[in-house]
Amino acid sequence: MTSSDAERVIDRVNTHSRPSELRITDMRIAVVGYGGWRWPLIRLDTNQGICGLGEVRDGASKSYALMLKSRLLGENPCDVDRLFRRIKQFGYHGRQGGGVCGIEMALMDLAGKAYGVPAYQLAGGKFRDSVRIYCDTPSTPDAKEMGERLKERIGRGFTFLKMDVGIQLCRGIPDAVQAPEGMLETQQVMHPFTHIHLTDKGIEAMCQYVETVCSVTGYETPLAADHFGHIGIESCIRLARALDRYRLAWLEDMVPWQFTDQYVRLSNSCETPICTGEDIYLKEGFADLFEERAISVVHPDLATSGGILETKKVGDLAQEHGISMALHMAGSPVAAMASVHCAAATENFIALENHSVDLGWWDDLVIGVEKPIIQNGYIPVPQGPGLGIELNEEVVKEHLRPEDPGYFEPTPEWDKEYAWDRLWS
Repeated sequence: MTSSDAERVIDRVNTHSRPSELRITDMRIAVVGYGGWRWPLIRLDTNQGICGLGEVRDGASKSYALMLKSRLLGENPCDVDRLFRRIKQFGYHGRQGGGVCGIEMALMDLAGKAYGVPAYQLAGGKFRDSVRIYCDTPSTPDAKEMGERLKERIGRGFTFLKMDVGIQLCRGIPDAVQAPEGMLETQQVMHPFTHIHLTDKGIEAMCQYVETVCSVTGYETPLAADHFGHIGIESCIRLARALDRYRLAWLEDMVPWQFTDQYVRLSNSCETPICTGEDIYLKEGFADLFEERAISVVHPDLATSGGILETKKVGDLAQEHGISMALHMAGSPVAAMASVHCAAATENFIALENHSVDLGWWDDLVIGVEKPIIQNGYIPVPQGPGLGIELNEEVVKEHLRPEDPGYFEPTPEWDKEYAWDRLWS
């Protein structure tokens, strides 16, 4: 073969096949969303013309990602674990892990594109070809109407449901809730410190609501419950026992995740599975809940828990303790697809949340996958490289947040930020 023949062959080769030479050259962000939702989309650019997509969790600042840009420039994104270990110290529980997690998604997207494989393959391969979706359904105080809303979901093919069952259902009912003045109006006080308690009348009102809903939906499709309000553990226990007869799929976040001992008390007091986890960062944050058998279902959000690989580790650790994993997700199709790859690669996974099943333009934010993205209650696992998607530039521009209208504008002010990051001397 002559040198000119070799050059012609190289011209036909995808330069993504040179992953050892791949380098990160830029990070930019565009913020899309609607109403109260804000989805900061991350784009990592490279010297080979491919880019990686990630997403900062809803409600988190894009600065949580941008502050890490200088630590990534010039690095090979295929070294996902090494780079994750470099930046993970800058995340924390709740929304504060959003930057680290969004970057990890983008690194996995880039690594998959560089090697020409789906992200789930980088996580060890897949256990399933499609991922079950459950949709968080807007609440209404009218129980029969709530039942009809959920029944409509079943008619659309969804095989797992969730609704809110909280103390808001007791509003207007005399003597249903006992609370110190002002506590019902604030959301800034943790549950154990509010001294809000349900009376028997309040518990009965909430049970009647669930009973009416179930009389419409039936009992064959699993139905989970969330957003109970900032009530103390004693009221949670009494309510959980009362709800046992409706065989709900799980009771979610009844108390803050930090109080493992309270979750042990709650789990030991009732027969309904207990669930938490959407605000926990890194697998170490879940360890106490697992070791103490405090929950039956763990519910991490990949955009908080550490990204694709770390969340798979959470699922694997849960499995070792006999605990199943569902996934919280309230973002754009970028976060959704990252979650799908993780779910596909995690054996004890059951269902992935989606808050946007009624949002007409949600699907249109991305291209590269079959539409609709959710098909008969499931998302088929993408087979394209990386996350298997690219952004639909026109649609993304149409739905930029008005307070942050730039479309992946340059961010040179973050290029040379410096800090002594090492945690040891």
